[in-house]
Amino acid sequence: MTDETQANGAAAATPEATGPQFSVEKLYVKDVSFEAPGAPQVFQEQAQPQLQMNLNQRVQRLGENAYEVVLGVTLTCTVNEKTAYLAEVQQAGVFGLVGFDEPTLDMVLGTHCPNALYPYARQVISELITVGGFPPFLLQPINFEALYAEGLRQRAAQQEAGDGSLADTPPAGNA
Repeated sequence: MTDETQANGAAAATPEATGPQFSVEKLYVKDVSFEAPGAPQVFQEQAQPQLQMNLNQRVQRLGENAYEVVLGVTLTCTVNEKTAYLAEVQQAGVFGLVGFDEPTLDMVLGTHCPNALYPYARQVISELITVGGFPPFLLQPINFEALYAEGLRQRAAQQEAGDGSLADTPPAGNA
């Protein structure tokens, strides 16, 4: 009898009863690009390369509980103020998110999802650089929680600044 009760209870469980659920439905490369505009001359340069990395993230709701998150990573390497290479990847994933309140959902989309995507983007960037003829380069880990917290602080500051002088400032756009 105990087994029947557990089986019936488990079968009747709803997401609300089991708590919030996070799932990775699909991971994929949405776009990738590599350019070495100064090759082959750039391979003769002796100066220290300068690297600049840019990150961006887009979230699109696909259904009631499904979201596409796209993490864009662009790495630009310059030598003597000339572009040695430019590697770009848009690593994407479809995530199932059920049972989260709005602030927690925003936090999961801004931290857990990019944390899941970043190792894949990092691998693609590394492979692009190596097959492009340049020395191996591995991007360092990123603290998406700290980036998310900074984004929240910036949004709060923008809202606070907007509330004080609404007549003098144009409406805020999407961040």
